[in-house]
Amino acid sequence: MTIKNKKSPPPGSEYNGCNFVIFGGTGDLAMRKLLPALYYLDQDYHLNEETKVVGAARSTLTEEQYINKVRDAFTKFIPVEHFEEDVWERFSRRITYVSVDVESSSSFDKIKTTLGKSFDKLISIYYLSTPPGVFSAICQSLCDSNLVLENSRIVLEKPLGMDLKSSRQINDAVAGVAHEKNVYRIDHYLGKETVQNLLALRFANALFEPLWSGAHIDNVQITVSESVGVEGRWGYYNDSGALRDMVQNHLLQLLSLVAMGVPVSMEPDAVRAEKIKVLKSLKIMTPEEVKTNTVRGQYKDGVIHGERASGYIRDQQPVGQGDVDGADDSLEQSNTETFVAIRADIYNWRWRGVPFYLRTGKRLPSRFSEIVIQFKDVPHSIFPETANLAPNKLVIRLQPEESIQLFKMSKAPGLNIGMRMLPVTLNLTLPESVVSKRTPEAYERLIFDVIRGDATLFVHRAEVEAAWKWCDVILDTWADDTLPISKYAAGSWGPQAAFELTARAGNSWHEKH
Repeated sequence: MTIKNKKSPPPGSEYNGCNFVIFGGTGDLAMRKLLPALYYLDQDYHLNEETKVVGAARSTLTEEQYINKVRDAFTKFIPVEHFEEDVWERFSRRITYVSVDVESSSSFDKIKTTLGKSFDKLISIYYLSTPPGVFSAICQSLCDSNLVLENSRIVLEKPLGMDLKSSRQINDAVAGVAHEKNVYRIDHYLGKETVQNLLALRFANALFEPLWSGAHIDNVQITVSESVGVEGRWGYYNDSGALRDMVQNHLLQLLSLVAMGVPVSMEPDAVRAEKIKVLKSLKIMTPEEVKTNTVRGQYKDGVIHGERASGYIRDQQPVGQGDVDGADDSLEQSNTETFVAIRADIYNWRWRGVPFYLRTGKRLPSRFSEIVIQFKDVPHSIFPETANLAPNKLVIRLQPEESIQLFKMSKAPGLNIGMRMLPVTLNLTLPESVVSKRTPEAYERLIFDVIRGDATLFVHRAEVEAAWKWCDVILDTWADDTLPISKYAAGSWGPQAAFELTARAGNSWHEKH
């Protein structure tokens, strides 16, 4: 069906035709992120008029029922001021639904029938928004049904396995269907505006890159803090833990962007080649170094924002059952970590000797993600000790708000004997005058890149394997370690050992939250 636009697209708008098939099309991610992202792309005229959006899942739904389900989701996940009825009418005519069994390739024939004549004409994008355990089955069924052409693209959600071995099994199955250039492993942190601005900050300005090495940088801190608990995901999370859920992908991807060398260009292969070098340069720890350089914790009962919060073990109970106080022997014990702090070392010319501190946890005091670049102290201070000079810091905040700030020292105003100093902040964030009313969300940007065939912000197979190789040693050491996991109160900043981790090198976690 040809989609008619009610108003003319703005000059310079791009038209990108595709068949966008979402496996797991009835799931939370599809309803909360993927379909709203496609709606926004349609709203901004970034979808070709022939583009189709196909939801594929086990549920037996009619097309009308599925479209109504999507509309209901939009009322929750798209702000009313951004929802336009005429855009919805246009977008809803793109939507169709197919009930499929991922284990049965014959049911995939319905997808080809649904795509119709546009199958050969348009690029087909298959978004695997499903548990990774069925990735292989989906790929095999796509192959058996001849749904993957030379230009078809496959998008994979994390997690890609539970270790290096299982990750390779998944990647091998995908490689049997599609060439690496057509595989898009998504990490939504890389779609954030400020993460991309990090590349602009480093490589479009002569100010920072000459200082971007161990000669001038003392340490780097990357923190992803969550105030929520496992939020009904206890079953999944207990098999995963914070290292697999956050460090192996999100935090190591941010580390690779911070530490990468200057690429020869902004071409996808050039950028990803530099990230691969970084991840392959991570020092693989010995078991003794794991015990010294890593901290794992699990939250217990505490208080967050003035309200009592139950511990991790209690979170396995359905909401509303159980009591926060006292012990319940019927609850299953677990050594799954909900907090991780790690000192990582990169053994290359640029970063040898610079500690990279990674920290993530649940039930911490606030929700934020940030990268802190702490520069070295001045070689010699000409000011009195009372000046209390603090090191310069570049703080890149990813969420909840996005900002880039430079912390520097300045003279305090007034008639001060000995020139009193105080820290001031330079805001390097774009002014409101150049920021659009609605900043595209990470999934919107990344899906747009998939449609355009730009893999710059996606993870190469070699990155995944290098990250798992580094993480596997930590996981194996933890599995063999008989020491109990450290407990921390919900609402605190984690176990005391996390502060000792930075203190051993004379450092401390950035505290301006």
